[in-house]
Amino acid sequence: MDDIVKQALAKWPNVPHCYGWLGLDARGVWRMRDARAQSLNLPGDKIAHAALNGFIARNYARDERGRWFFQNGPQRVYVRLEATPYIARSDPRHGFVLHTGAALGAPEAAFLCDGGELILQRGEVVAQLDDRDLAPLLGALEVDGRTATDDDLLAWLDGGDAALTLRVAEAALPVRRMRYATRGARFDFVAEPTPEMS
Repeated sequence: MDDIVKQALAKWPNVPHCYGWLGLDARGVWRMRDARAQSLNLPGDKIAHAALNGFIARNYARDERGRWFFQNGPQRVYVRLEATPYIARSDPRHGFVLHTGAALGAPEAAFLCDGGELILQRGEVVAQLDDRDLAPLLGALEVDGRTATDDDLLAWLDGGDAALTLRVAEAALPVRRMRYATRGARFDFVAEPTPEMS
């Protein structure tokens, strides 16, 4: 957390929390959700300012109830998550990189969801793979030691018995099935924090 944020928290400890105004989309883009976007359940406008994106990323955290927020000076701005708390992108030199710019490192668990979403986990970090990176990564999915075909993946998603693995560096990471709708409960996060949850 930035020092200026820590100082503001010490000076004004009881500023009311903010809900609904900030979102993180499934491609790792921060979005400003004005009153119109909130009322129409729209994603909101992309925040394109690099310094602001960096400030949000440095001051992004989780509370004890699984709600993710951006600490904006003395105010906690809760984040509406379209997917998961982090979004990962594949990087040829660094493996997987989070939307915050931090390296994920080697995933410890992988989940392929009923809608085709791939979720990676390393320790407490849960990151859905940016859908633009999914197609190139499909070649790293294997069934019985060979590259999985489309038919293999469909059969696996339908409950087939074959073991599906994700080849990451030299390791073959087992892939588990997951219903996408259960992601918040499974990984203990709240996708849409509200004031009623306080």
